Amino acid sequence: MDLGLKGRVAIVAAASKGLGRAVAEELAREGADVAICARTVGTLQETAQQIEKSTGHGVFQKALDVADSAAVSAFVAAVEARFGRVDICVTNSGGPPSKLFENTPPEAWRAALDQLLMSTIYFARETLPRMKKNKWGRLITITSSAVKQPVDGLLLSNSIRAAVTGLARTLANEYAAHGITVNNVCPGYTHTARTDDLASLISARSGAKPAQVIADWECEIPVGRLGTPQEFAAVVAFLASERASYVNGTSIAVDGGLVRSLL
Repeated sequence: MDLGLKGRVAIVAAASKGLGRAVAEELAREGADVAICARTVGTLQETAQQIEKSTGHGVFQKALDVADSAAVSAFVAAVEARFGRVDICVTNSGGPPSKLFENTPPEAWRAALDQLLMSTIYFARETLPRMKKNKWGRLITITSSAVKQPVDGLLLSNSIRAAVTGLARTLANEYAAHGITVNNVCPGYTHTARTDDLASLISARSGAKPAQVIADWECEIPVGRLGTPQEFAAVVAFLASERASYVNGTSIAVDGGLVRSLL
């Protein structure tokens, strides 16, 4: 299937590893010109080189903190200057720490708001006007299955990713008439370093070994295993494509059936 991504310009945030990296690689493989950002210079450069090697497609990269409004603005402007346009923006960030309500201070809430919600707003403010000018665009937020079914121990993610979902659903209404779709993609348990870290944290609290924690998760998932970043990235690439032009305002779980809700 030709997704119609050749010649499109895609920004993928927090793309040096995990789901962001898989998405960037998938879009490059489909022929898009890809620009990535993340905080760690060395890891980002290594990721760009590896994506170029695996796809044969050059990758523009810049180190920045997605919670820095001025840095996001400068990055998007640099992408436009390099490629002449911006068609696709995939917002993403690292997940906030696992906490319970009683030991979460106000500053942790503020940091999570900046990391998850404000970073999405910053990218939306910079990319949507550019997409509107071109009468075509895709804004895709990477959230979590927690927006459909909260995950124990992920207080900050459960709370603030829901706000990101509400933002995206509202933007979907405001920008649809300009040829722009806005959708959320909600990963469930996917085998990444983030998942391994969460298993270790739960292990420290419960006394169960990390492997047992992961095995318990797999028992909750109807397909009986964790997902792969590549499986997740394939869904994002479809939403970014010409083929998904009538998919707008949705929150799609990529979770092997973990979420039991009807919608």
